[in-house]
Amino acid sequence: MKIAFFDTHEFEKDFFAEKVKKYQNMQIYFLNVRLTEQTVLMASGCDAVCAFVNDQLNANVLAELKKLNVQLVALRSAGFNNVDLEAAKKNNIRVTRVPEYSPYAVAEHAVALIQTLNRKTHKAYNRVREGNFSLEGLVGFDLHKKTVGLIGTGRIGSAMAKIMLGFGCQVLAHDIQPKEELKAAGVCYVQLEDLLKASDIISLHVPLNPKTKHLLNEESLKLVKPDVMIINTSRGALIDTPALIRALKKKKIGSAGLDVYEEEEGVFFHDFSGQGISDDVLARLLTFPNVMLTSHQGFLTQEALNNIAETTLENIQNFSEGRSQNIVV
Repeated sequence: MKIAFFDTHEFEKDFFAEKVKKYQNMQIYFLNVRLTEQTVLMASGCDAVCAFVNDQLNANVLAELKKLNVQLVALRSAGFNNVDLEAAKKNNIRVTRVPEYSPYAVAEHAVALIQTLNRKTHKAYNRVREGNFSLEGLVGFDLHKKTVGLIGTGRIGSAMAKIMLGFGCQVLAHDIQPKEELKAAGVCYVQLEDLLKASDIISLHVPLNPKTKHLLNEESLKLVKPDVMIINTSRGALIDTPALIRALKKKKIGSAGLDVYEEEEGVFFHDFSGQGISDDVLARLLTFPNVMLTSHQGFLTQEALNNIAETTLENIQNFSEGRSQNIVV
């Protein structure tokens, strides 16, 4: 099979190049551009495309892929909110994903955001390098006995719950499918409104869909504690960013740690240091000293990248042999 890998990055190429060696029937074509209506023709001659989180798989792109005789979209991600699933069905294009690459990678990154915001290690690092050893403005708080609210307790949320329990936190959770294992460990499942009101730290771990879009918005942010810390390592559109900015300006929330952004497509994974950021909302978000933003790097560990490469190629191989694995549609 010939596979066009769209939106590929240097950090993942070696993992795929190594793993593909055991598949004699696969040829990978690495493309640096994102899959869009303007670039879809680059998949010409390929049997499958491999897409990442910011590739566009709307109805027009999928219809064009059908014309090119592409049979498979192999997502190298867990989320699939960037795929028009109905259009995929209509064009008889199979879609696969990587349901689990490393829940620990994302959960541990969420903890890194919490600790960085709390103990202000990023500011301390920069100060010391400039010869400033003052401790003014660096006061944090003990995580021990703080209340952490987890919205979503899937694989990543569950890993996060166990980590925060290890810190000695009281862990509240909200999920449509509570886990008995977490209940037994000390996690208390509550209604979303109660979680928002009681939590010192709120961390989002749910997929993006019509029900979860802007889960944190103008109204829900009115319920939180005035010094709450909000962490999002899931999908940017779970938070209404303008509403978050207004809450930050009013000091309604204490801090925010974000690994995702609602309009990150075309921005994240690129270097704009020499030209500046044209997105005014993102630029405003970056002006807040109590906001920590990383560029969708929560998954970026050796273990996760290895698992992503292995599972993605297994999905492609199984499809070529008529077997089903990790099918979305």
